[in-house]
Amino acid sequence: MITIENEKFKAEIDLQGAQLTHLINKEADFDYLWNGSEWPKHAPILFPAIGRSNNDEYKLENQKYSMPQHGFVGDQEFKVVEQTETEVTLGLTANAATKVLYPFNFELQVTFTLQNKGLALSFLVINHSTETLPFSLGSHPAFNVPVADIGEFNDYQLTIDGDFDLPLQAAEIIKTPAPYRTGKVELLSATKTIDLKHDLFKNGLRIIMNEGVKTISLTSAISKHAVTVKLGDFKNVCLWTKEDQTLPFLCIEPFNGLPDVLGEPVDWSEKEAGWNLAAGKSKVMNYKIELA
Repeated sequence: MITIENEKFKAEIDLQGAQLTHLINKEADFDYLWNGSEWPKHAPILFPAIGRSNNDEYKLENQKYSMPQHGFVGDQEFKVVEQTETEVTLGLTANAATKVLYPFNFELQVTFTLQNKGLALSFLVINHSTETLPFSLGSHPAFNVPVADIGEFNDYQLTIDGDFDLPLQAAEIIKTPAPYRTGKVELLSATKTIDLKHDLFKNGLRIIMNEGVKTISLTSAISKHAVTVKLGDFKNVCLWTKEDQTLPFLCIEPFNGLPDVLGEPVDWSEKEAGWNLAAGKSKVMNYKIELA
């Protein structure tokens, strides 16, 4: 386990999956991140796929490959590339196990930097292959709601801001029983504010489909503590909590890429909202978690 800290915050990161496991407010002595047993994850990184692929497969040049839900990096051990008291960079390179699922020479580096207002995350994808690298990338942090154990889940709201037209729309989800997009959208909210309640997630994840969303803030009128996710270089965002239990957490997930629409396995180069990185090139994607 890797620890970084500054005067205000402390973060712990697991080398397996480069997963952020704790994000602690030192003065008020509480953790912003979920650590309950009912969902045994905290903030997994999603790469090179987001969501579940049709039949847990994809096609590449007419050949089918297996792909687990949200990709495979959660099961991979990262190495420390560089570390200071307030920042750490963890890296993963392609290996025999990853090439069975994803036949590319990639490198993924994740940098966590504690700042005065919270945590900055930076993802560097490098294509060491001689062909184009198709991928999606996401981050899946689960925040405790209520924050600092103040109030209840229903006492909180989300405020979505950015350059987009109302109403807020979400991808329509169908469960088979695994959740897939139908390719259609449905109403999420007529305003930029969403009052939290578990019924909102009765069908599972809510992927906001409006273009131009920049920030999502989790706040309550009864608490001074809050979380704001600034999407930065990420174009999509997903909201999720377990639909079959009323658990006290909410995931706010920056996505660059989307889960499959229900159907047959698709060619990776044609995945909706996916990225295609030319041979020898690299791509950096950043976002921030501001904390109060």
